Amino acid sequence: MRQSQQGQMLIQVIIFGAIAIISISGLVGWAVANIKASRQTFYREQAIQIAEAGIDYYRWHLAHAPQDFQDGTGGPGPYIHDFTDKDGNTIGQFILEITPPPLGSSLVTIKSTGKISADANISRAILTRLAKPSLAKYAIAANDVMRFGGGTEVSGAIHSNRGIRFDGLAHNVVSSAVADYDDPDHSGANEFGVHTHTSPADPLPPNPPPARTDIFEAGRQFPIPAVDFTGITADLAQMKSDAQTSGFYRPSSGALGYHIVLRNDDTFNLYRITNFVNPPSGCTNYLNQSGWSTWSIQNQQLIGNFTFPTNGIIFFEDNVFADGQINSARLTLVAASFPDNPPTRKNIIVNNDLLYTNYDGQDTVGLIAQESVHIGMASENNLRIDAALIAQNGRVGRYYYRSPSWGNQRCSPYHTRQTITSYGMIATNLRYGFAYTDGTGYRTRNLIYDANLLYGPPPSFPLTSDQYVTLSWEEGTPAE
Repeated sequence: MRQSQQGQMLIQVIIFGAIAIISISGLVGWAVANIKASRQTFYREQAIQIAEAGIDYYRWHLAHAPQDFQDGTGGPGPYIHDFTDKDGNTIGQFILEITPPPLGSSLVTIKSTGKISADANISRAILTRLAKPSLAKYAIAANDVMRFGGGTEVSGAIHSNRGIRFDGLAHNVVSSAVADYDDPDHSGANEFGVHTHTSPADPLPPNPPPARTDIFEAGRQFPIPAVDFTGITADLAQMKSDAQTSGFYRPSSGALGYHIVLRNDDTFNLYRITNFVNPPSGCTNYLNQSGWSTWSIQNQQLIGNFTFPTNGIIFFEDNVFADGQINSARLTLVAASFPDNPPTRKNIIVNNDLLYTNYDGQDTVGLIAQESVHIGMASENNLRIDAALIAQNGRVGRYYYRSPSWGNQRCSPYHTRQTITSYGMIATNLRYGFAYTDGTGYRTRNLIYDANLLYGPPPSFPLTSDQYVTLSWEEGTPAE
């Protein structure tokens, strides 16, 4: 009996011992798995921090060598850098893959992959895009007071160096370089640099401005630094040099200017203008506007057909008319004369459609006029301009062509036009406009911001800063 009891106890000890061993083994395995998972979590976090260090390093590098997209090596990447801890021990690497800017752009794409020396299977990557902000980040930028009436809806950012009255709906930030100003459209005390009269109208300074998200969906900012319109002169001088070396350059036409017709086969036809359309009887410069003319072509002579230049810059030291259509092209057309002298400043005129084929960023046109961007008298009844427009010293707009209601023929039938659509952006030194309060000009005016300009402005478009800023940041696929 005693031996039987001892045998039973031995069996129980064996059973419970086995259970204990299994439990302990499970606990040990669980602990080991937790430790391994914790270590992997630590290594993954370390890898992403090393990847971020790679991005920070190349931002620093671009601050000191803005045009070096080969990490100082002069050769292709990827570029591998050891990463050390505070004691100088190498604990990993970041691997850089750099995509330089496309033609005439400042957009740089950087992929940084962080790897850990302790575990070669762990790596994480960051993909970021950097660019120097250009004027094309604004839907409208002005060096003058601006007014946007009720019913106006603007998607892109708006800025004025003087002041803005905005009574429509702004989906992006509206900003001004002044804290307050005397709005010339009515009498009274100074108002906020950005204000609205949409009921309930803003209070006057020094009261705090209300949020008014029903008008300013992304808010309003004032005062902020002014946009430098004067500095564009230096940009134009550089563009002239670039056009003479690897672009397309023409001096004065010896006539009334040039007419360039862009083609979707990456060529353009160039004409010399010999005569403008004469104004109808009684059609005169009633408002005494500087530079008033019909700005409409009567006769021209073909100079030839030319291929789009490699750097995308087409420079004329004369007035130039522009129209046509592009397909997968990036161009900047400039009209300017040097040395810069107010009486000889040049204009760009658009009377017929200037169109893109692609609206996904493949097609980009910049029109930069030393003086103004005009819409002439004999312009299309329904006109579309796909381009980023800059009038450095003048304005973007249409002259006043008198209505027949003044008697006689006046400027009929050109006094009124139906619809103008601007797809791109507008930068204007003086207050822009395509219509007048008596109903002359374009009855319907559509201003559409091309959001692709934020990442890919036209070639060599004027910048608002020399410093790269981060446009996007995301975790990407690790490098092989």
